[in-house]
Amino acid sequence: QLQASGGGLVQPGGSLTLACAASGLNLNYYDIGWFRQAPGKEREFIASISWRSGDYTYYTESVKGRFTISRDNAKNTVHLEMNSLNVEDTAIYHCAAPEVGTIAGIQEWEYTYWGQGTLVTVSS
Repeated sequence: QLQASGGGLVQPGGSLTLACAASGLNLNYYDIGWFRQAPGKEREFIASISWRSGDYTYYTESVKGRFTISRDNAKNTVHLEMNSLNVEDTAIYHCAAPEVGTIAGIQEWEYTYWGQGTLVTVSS
């Protein structure tokens, strides 16, 4: 029901924009979170956008100022724009949603729907 796309190979300092598309879910009524899992590491929260309160956004410190999460309601899609990428950003990126109309934070257990990830590789 969720599908992340847009990953690829990018050089350090470069940019990518990921998309989280939904089928069967109207993302207008869902918080959406982005997580990533780097090789050999646990999956971590990186960003979220709320469906309430004017699309409130929240970022983990390591991506603040470089990544931007946004909605395209017409396309039922949430984007993650990633700038100034570095090798530490290499990971599989997943988008996720909690139950409809509920509040989700930074913990994986708060999210019910998960899309297949998309691989982002930052390398020269």
